[in-house]
Amino acid sequence: MPTLLSDTALIFGRYARQTLGSRFQMLFGVLMPLLYLLFFGPLLTDLPLGSRGSSWQVLVPGLLLQLALFGGAFSGFGIIIEKNHGVVERMRATPVSRLALLLGRTLRDTVLFVFQAVLLVLAALAMGLRAPLAGVLLGFAFVALLTVALSALSGALAMRVRTPQEFAPVINAVTMPSMLLSGLMLPMALGPGWLDLLSRFMPLRYLVDAVRDAYVGRYATADVRYGALVAAGFAALALAVGTRVFRRAGA
Repeated sequence: MPTLLSDTALIFGRYARQTLGSRFQMLFGVLMPLLYLLFFGPLLTDLPLGSRGSSWQVLVPGLLLQLALFGGAFSGFGIIIEKNHGVVERMRATPVSRLALLLGRTLRDTVLFVFQAVLLVLAALAMGLRAPLAGVLLGFAFVALLTVALSALSGALAMRVRTPQEFAPVINAVTMPSMLLSGLMLPMALGPGWLDLLSRFMPLRYLVDAVRDAYVGRYATADVRYGALVAAGFAALALAVGTRVFRRAGA
């Protein structure tokens, strides 16, 4: 265990230094949800959204999880680039734990996207968001868990494909239905019954509902409990899959 922790810290430090050296990477990822916040958020003001709280308390939780969804899911592109440049091959020759290679990358992604989530919330506060501190912090925890899960699965997929052309269609096929059917932008209760029912088969739906409850100060609800269970279970399953793939690939 001490070796795993030290190896994970070593890999995390390597990728963290790369990220800190690129302000473009640190800030650009938050651009899309920020544009939604600036240009879509004002359209929802004073509209009946079928949910507790203000329009900002409905929209911002969805944007936070959208940030984790796309950021975590597409993070595997970096591994494909490293494979094509021989970086992964050179790492194979080192005694670093194969699990640490996954955990170090995933930890870097998690820290990065939680940082971007903080920036997004600060911008939302400037635009009129009002939410309890505990709810905001709980939202960051859900962002972290979703990033862990999707970063691990994205890394596992990247180890199994050879080119970005193989990787991108798979990720798009997962992220787009997840975004549309989880109620990221608007509560699914606004849609017809069949669409609301279909959305309940999307794990992300439960995370969105949980964070929206937290943003109005409701922490002991069924939605929060279900969201926490789904997020934790999804992260554990994804780490197990990612670990198996990385070990078999000899990354």
